[in-house]
Amino acid sequence: MNSAIIQENILQVQQRIETAASDACRNSSEIRLLAVSKTRSAQEIMAAYHSGQTAFGENYVAEAIEKITTLADYPLEWHYIGGIQSNKSRLIAAHFSWVHTIASLKHAQRLHQQRPAELPRLNSCIQVNISHEHSKGGVMEDEVLPLAREIAQLGRLRLRGLMALPAATTDYEKQRKNFSILRKLSDKLQSEGIELDTLSMGMSNDMEAAIAEGATIVRIGTAIFGPRT
Repeated sequence: MNSAIIQENILQVQQRIETAASDACRNSSEIRLLAVSKTRSAQEIMAAYHSGQTAFGENYVAEAIEKITTLADYPLEWHYIGGIQSNKSRLIAAHFSWVHTIASLKHAQRLHQQRPAELPRLNSCIQVNISHEHSKGGVMEDEVLPLAREIAQLGRLRLRGLMALPAATTDYEKQRKNFSILRKLSDKLQSEGIELDTLSMGMSNDMEAAIAEGATIVRIGTAIFGPRT
């Protein structure tokens, strides 16, 4: 996509975030924009970077590492937002600053063991399957607290919060209801002494509902880079 279009799209997304935050009586500075750059070129990522965007989300490990290596001279923050495979966990642990999709203690332990000692702790979110879809990753609600307690003991990980990818719907109230499940789960964990500061939820078509329910990271791809081909 043309660099100028990407830069204009980012401005529009930032305006949507500011408007949604204002409507929810929130400060927009509480909400981070994560540009979902899977299948996008290094040139497209650089177009976003020149608009001030520094956080990028990737789903595919091999593709991501190629871009991370190519753009290593730039101060970019890389978030892994795809499903975790055990044979890729070492690469994820070594190349990313964030992982949003932890859904088992096994994967959390592998990431902890494989995180290079010279790197900061790996920021981590537990993925929750709030829509109970068999096609989606994530743990069920009743599994979140036990998993969070285990992850909190892993010294090379820093548990930051929860992530969800709910069933798609264009109904704003249904969107809010879905996101409220994650918000209430986060509140419950914090009441149990688990320190969290992150709700990774909301994409191009439902970010307003997510922000209304407390999202701190919105994962935006299409609204920035256009539809994937």
